[in-house]
Amino acid sequence: MGHLKAGGYTSPDSESARATTIVNDHFNGLQPNLIIAVTSGEGVDSTRATGAAGTVAKWLDKRDDIDGIQSYWSLGAKAGAALRSKDGDTGLITAHIDASETELPKVSDELLAKAPRPDGVQVRVGGYGPLTAEMNSVVAKDATIGEAVAFPITLIVLMIVFGSLVAAGLPLLIGAISIVTTLAVLRLVTMFADVNIYALNMTTVLGLALGIDYSLLMVSRYREELRAGLDAKDAVLRTVQTAGRTVVFSGVTVALALAALFVFPVFFLKSFAYVGVAVVLVGVLTSVLVLPAALILLGDRVDKYDIRVPLRRWFRLKPPHQVGPEDSRWYRMVVAVTRRAAPIAVLTTAVLLLLGAPFLNSKWGYPDDRVITASASESRQVGDLLRKDFTEDAAASTTIVLPDYDGGDGKLTSYATELSRVDGVLEVAGGTGVFADGTQVGPANAGLANKAGAVVSVGTDVDPYAKEGKQLLERLRAVDAPGETLFAGAAAENQDVIDALAEPLPYAAGLIALAMFVLLFLFTGSLVLPVKALVMNTLSLAAAFGAMVWVFQEGHLSGVLGFTATGYLVANVPVLMFCLAFGLSMDYEVFLLSRIREEWLASGRTTTEDNTHAVAMGVARTGRVFTAAAVLMAIVLTGMGVSKVSFMQLFGLGLALTVLVDAVIVRCLLAPAMMRLMGRFNWWAPAPLRRLHARIGLTEEEPPRATGKKEPA
Repeated sequence: MGHLKAGGYTSPDSESARATTIVNDHFNGLQPNLIIAVTSGEGVDSTRATGAAGTVAKWLDKRDDIDGIQSYWSLGAKAGAALRSKDGDTGLITAHIDASETELPKVSDELLAKAPRPDGVQVRVGGYGPLTAEMNSVVAKDATIGEAVAFPITLIVLMIVFGSLVAAGLPLLIGAISIVTTLAVLRLVTMFADVNIYALNMTTVLGLALGIDYSLLMVSRYREELRAGLDAKDAVLRTVQTAGRTVVFSGVTVALALAALFVFPVFFLKSFAYVGVAVVLVGVLTSVLVLPAALILLGDRVDKYDIRVPLRRWFRLKPPHQVGPEDSRWYRMVVAVTRRAAPIAVLTTAVLLLLGAPFLNSKWGYPDDRVITASASESRQVGDLLRKDFTEDAAASTTIVLPDYDGGDGKLTSYATELSRVDGVLEVAGGTGVFADGTQVGPANAGLANKAGAVVSVGTDVDPYAKEGKQLLERLRAVDAPGETLFAGAAAENQDVIDALAEPLPYAAGLIALAMFVLLFLFTGSLVLPVKALVMNTLSLAAAFGAMVWVFQEGHLSGVLGFTATGYLVANVPVLMFCLAFGLSMDYEVFLLSRIREEWLASGRTTTEDNTHAVAMGVARTGRVFTAAAVLMAIVLTGMGVSKVSFMQLFGLGLALTVLVDAVIVRCLLAPAMMRLMGRFNWWAPAPLRRLHARIGLTEEEPPRATGKKEPA
């Protein structure tokens, strides 16, 4: 925790980041990241409120890591009017915490814990610094709660799937090993790269989910080979050759999808790339190295402690009847789907597009204090006060830096005057005075001009993250300036975040699509199946993303989930979800295609019926596995839905919905229907590429001969 950082949502080379650096280095306190609200029922000018504010200000002034302290009481009633609430009960103290992004949460945590809170008044500590500390604390607690909820529920589901307590425990063991190992890797990554605090959640959640996913596939295949008559050694060998190969291939696809995050210039996303790739590789290695060793040691005892035996005895049920793949419900379902392939393909596609329609109206923005619930955060309470009870929102102001400005007071006065006439601006403070509606209303502030240049602070009550905030920023930029200008503040940061993501996004999507296409060709030898997989993955992602816009952006379930809808999604999260969800969707595509391809290779490979039978057999053999894997992954991801940070809820619930839609609607309905409609064309590739695949493609090994027939368990 101590080596992880907050922030990282904007590029360090962005205009707002450069402006903020200049302000923090040369204009102390102009962009406060600490805002303390002092509230008294007797009013801010009462003796009690004045004394409490003085106590807090003196305590801050004694700290070496706090500078730029200003308050309503130090500025006076006229100059500090913007720091007084409309009802006169709350006054503000603003300051700047001089700390790196690594140290900022630690310092802020200390401020939250030790700030003086005199009797008779309410003192609330807020601002960006304390917000980072509170969110870090919430994230750590949420991760613990999520795991505590997910582990027992996951064990119950695994026991239902496997019956055996031993077999059910193996995926959890591999998941736990993956988490511990990845946490060690995460610590190494922090030694050479910036890693965001939220990567900790991804480490635990994705490590557990993928560890369970991969080991579920491996254990299921091992038990299948045992029941087919192989001894333990040969069953493990065959499991590694087939399911192990699929796990490796699946892991590579997920890792490549996450590696696409490296193209973005913000370390929030890059940290997820570092951690995500590490999580996936650790999950793969533990599944293909540690798990086979455990299976060798267990042998037939993998089915020990079958909970179904006492349950059947208790309820006087008959022993289970072993059903062959062709007699299973999965096989019959696929046959029913393929008989109505065209209408099912059209209907499922229409449903997915309908679910995805809200995403066309998606809006992205920068996270503020509203991402955390008010009950869990003083910073959120202070933010609500600023938005509702103050004429000017101290956290929404725009700071305009004129670096190395030496054009004289006259031009600077004219610029500030014109800025004050812009619709939505309440007042403009600069080195030559304070202006409102084109008129000087206050004295000059000498601290806003020095050898580093000049700074102009634009006060407003416009929400910087709303459409109106963007329009105000555009109007401010349109005012002729007497020199180079750099814009900082919430509205400018919001725009820089969107710009930093919009330009690389097509490259990231293109890299993912190209990597998935090449890998699936190597896996299947077909040019058609990779295209089909990309289209279906896009449909499932569109459906999940549309639902997330409906829930989180439009706020239809805000009361149930306990978050505040802001009218936009935190910009970095949809990008992260896209890369990860695309990889996870391809994960299940590989699970399914691996068995379909086995059946296709074992068939005559001559007729459409061979193709349909291969599809039905592939789903019959893996449907229960990948559906269970999707349910288990959704359970783990939904554990993040208990978070008190809204974009973590978005991340967890959005991915959970994605994997469920992908496993249930796409893999069980749309994929079989499309493969039926395309028939033998599914496996088409030009002759040169077929020869290339024969040389470098991924092929199956022949299964070893059975050494003895065993009765099904």
